[in-house]
Amino acid sequence: MPTYTDKRNALPLGVIFDMDGVLVDSEPFIARAGCMMFAEFGLTVKPEDFIPFVGAGEDRFLGGVAEAYGFPIDIVSAKRRTYEIYLDIIKGQLTPLPGVHAFLDACRQAGKKTALATSADLVKAEGNLREINLPLSSFDAVVTGLDVVHKKPHPEIFLTAAERLGLDPRDCLVIEDAVNGVAAARAAGARCLALTTSFTREQLAGADWHAATLADAPRAVLNWSEP
Repeated sequence: MPTYTDKRNALPLGVIFDMDGVLVDSEPFIARAGCMMFAEFGLTVKPEDFIPFVGAGEDRFLGGVAEAYGFPIDIVSAKRRTYEIYLDIIKGQLTPLPGVHAFLDACRQAGKKTALATSADLVKAEGNLREINLPLSSFDAVVTGLDVVHKKPHPEIFLTAAERLGLDPRDCLVIEDAVNGVAAARAAGARCLALTTSFTREQLAGADWHAATLADAPRAVLNWSEP
């Protein structure tokens, strides 16, 4: 677990949200889109092939599966086609995970700064949030996979989000659902709430708190002085 100094705030000043598996249950759709893309390219893959690469961004999400099969792809064209398929199949299908809007409202009412930090490209972020009626302007800062060099489990995305909020990452709560994301939050020095939408509590053991969805988040995630 990260070590915090006695001078840290008793309250998080910022809340940094991952997107897939935190705000929307999009993982089955992007895996399906990846399978469809590979089929067009002449390779049959399975949705479970993508699991090790969840949270690492679509370059690694697709590239890792291609490597596992020894199948060369042009990642730029593969990702572009995957996003085209994805944006088509999510129309009218995506809904916010339980508690998303209420939790964001609670953050605003408590005066927290908020950031979206997703390893996905901007086109996917815009498509997802449009489907759940949550514009990018809902957040004080937005960081996508196009804004960082190193993807999760590297902490760059969360360090960048904290910087854009004008905050020390130790004063931020990161909300994640993936093993790679929890590792990145810990490496950034932030506290972490892990949602068990994609992985089990045991797999996400490195987080400070766990919940099924944001609707079930313990009060302590927004008030660190509480047990």
